[in-house]
Amino acid sequence: MSTQSNSPQDHYYNPRLDSKLYLEGPLSANPATRLRQMLARPGIIVAPGISDGISVRCALEAGFNCLYQGGAATTASRLGQPDLAIATLNDFVDAARVNCSIDRTVPVIADADTGFGGPGNVARTVDQYIMAGVAGMHIEDQVQAKRCGHLMGKQVVSREEFVTRIRAAVNARDSVPGGSDFVIIARTDAVQAEGLDEAVIRMKLAVKAGADVCFIEAVSKEELRQITKALHPTPILVNSVPTGTPEPSITYQEAEALGAKIIIFPSLSCFAIARAVREAMQSLKQFGSDFHIANGMKPKSLFELMGLNEIVEIDAKAGGTALQGV
Repeated sequence: MSTQSNSPQDHYYNPRLDSKLYLEGPLSANPATRLRQMLARPGIIVAPGISDGISVRCALEAGFNCLYQGGAATTASRLGQPDLAIATLNDFVDAARVNCSIDRTVPVIADADTGFGGPGNVARTVDQYIMAGVAGMHIEDQVQAKRCGHLMGKQVVSREEFVTRIRAAVNARDSVPGGSDFVIIARTDAVQAEGLDEAVIRMKLAVKAGADVCFIEAVSKEELRQITKALHPTPILVNSVPTGTPEPSITYQEAEALGAKIIIFPSLSCFAIARAVREAMQSLKQFGSDFHIANGMKPKSLFELMGLNEIVEIDAKAGGTALQGV
């Protein structure tokens, strides 16, 4: 009989999700289960930020076994807008369907902003993400009119409202018919607004409400060291943003040495895409040709990166002939 409980008075516990159950055996084909296995086993989880199908393909080619769909990347790539709570749940879910479909065994951790509303909206976010194939999401304590975690002037809701969001997410996950291993990550932006001590208190309350992982946004390396000790044994996610606040960057080796379990590089693909495309456009304008921009890459090379050979193989196995000799 399950002793699971998630009332405001109780400390959440679901025996089906005990980390000890994920220590042994082959990695699951289910991305959420696989993410729990990776959390339970040794080694840091490195999740590069992806923003579209091309960046997903490049990350998989490089050998990464976990991916991160950030709010800023989703808003920029889909809408061409800054990270100021402009994108909707539908924008995030539509992006996730693409990002999760390319390799359905590789976990994708997705930003869920503030949950897009009250407890009912948070529950719908969890349902939509699970159906899209997302392995885990983080939900934060900023006000609804949120902004990127590395911009100034952030405001956070009360502890009680934040915990309500976490509890709504956990309850929604546990209500999935047949059970779900979906990972709930609690994020707080309280360091800038109210200090590190308040951020740690909020994380402890989130864990009591059922959060699986803690994420304190925009911290220094020394603060990360303090956080991992204060919140042990809860897994800690750390965010690395070049030229972000308060420190510009952290390597995954440094993060692991400081006790972090997950590190995300949310801006990786967006920065690379924006810089490369900007230079390409300026070059075309100046020189009148895109020849040197391709740097030897031909259309077929691009299509092979996008999975051309797999599609040809599918066609051949089915007895098709339309793709012979492409």
